[in-house]
Amino acid sequence: MKVLELLKKDVKKIMENDPAHDFEHIMRVYKNAQKICKIEKANEKLVLSAALLHDIVSYPKSDKRSKMSSVESAKKSKQILKKYDFNENEIAIVSDAIRDHSFSQKKIPKTIEGKILQDSDRLDALGAIGIARVFATGGSLKRPFYNIDDPFCKKRTPDDKTWTVDHFFQKLLKLESLMNTKSGKIEAKRRTRILKDYLKQLKQEV
Repeated sequence: MKVLELLKKDVKKIMENDPAHDFEHIMRVYKNAQKICKIEKANEKLVLSAALLHDIVSYPKSDKRSKMSSVESAKKSKQILKKYDFNENEIAIVSDAIRDHSFSQKKIPKTIEGKILQDSDRLDALGAIGIARVFATGGSLKRPFYNIDDPFCKKRTPDDKTWTVDHFFQKLLKLESLMNTKSGKIEAKRRTRILKDYLKQLKQEV
C-alpha cells in the first residue's frame, strides 16, 4: 500500500535515536502486526498505520511525561492521517489504538485493530530483543543491573526505576497473560520462555 510507504518515510524523519524506541522498534512492531493481522483477519491498512505511528511521541523513561507518550502520539497521529485522506472513522480507530496500547495506560483496547497493536508492541518487549531493550534502557539511564542483596525480587517489591533486572518482574513476565489475540499469546509464550531461561542463567552467574 502506497500510503504505508509514505507514512514510513514520515515516521523515520520524526523518530529520535532512543535505544528502545527507535525506528527499528517501529519496524519490528510493524512486522509483528503484519503476522497477527493475517491470522486475525483485521484491517491491515489501519493496524499497520497504527504500528507506524504508535511511538511518534516518546518521552524518555526518566521524564515525568513518559506515561503520556501514547496519548500524545494518538493526538499527533490524527494530524498526520488527515494528510493522507483517512476518513474520520479510520482516524478514530487508529488514534484510539495508539492511545490505549501502552502498558502504563492499563487499558484493554476495544477494537481488534487496537488489540493487535498492543500485542505487537508487547511482543517486542519479550524474547531476545526484549532483553536487549531492557539493558539498553537501563544503561542509558545509568541504572545498576540488579540489587545485590536480592537480585530476583524474592523478598521485595520490584523497583525498575532503580534496578534493570527488576523490570522483568515488574512488567515483562506479566505480559504473556495480558495478550489479547490467540496468535499473540502463542508467540508471547515462546518469547517469555527465553526471558525465563535468561534469568535462570543469570542466577548461576551472579
